[in-house]
Amino acid sequence: MLVLSVAKAQKLLKEQLKTRRLELGFTQEALAQRSGVSLASLRKFEQKGLISLESFLKLTMVLACLQDFVCALEQEDQKFHSIDDVLKDASKKIRKHGWRK
Repeated sequence: MLVLSVAKAQKLLKEQLKTRRLELGFTQEALAQRSGVSLASLRKFEQKGLISLESFLKLTMVLACLQDFVCALEQEDQKFHSIDDVLKDASKKIRKHGWRK
């Protein structure tokens, strides 16, 4: 598994979204207008990788890849190997809060 830094992730995301924009034939102006994200914010994102989460999600929605980002964070389905695995899993409590310091 590849370990990414935040800076590397920003660089990859800005490059991938720019590539996607160009593949779909959008200019920066057209994507900004369709997404409701300001042109300045889009340019800043494509140059520096900086953008708000809301604006990022708006861009991915217009570029038809929002679902990909949401699904990337979903937990994989549990695969059970025995009835004991099922029973152990059923007895686990699902956390609703984070750990205290």
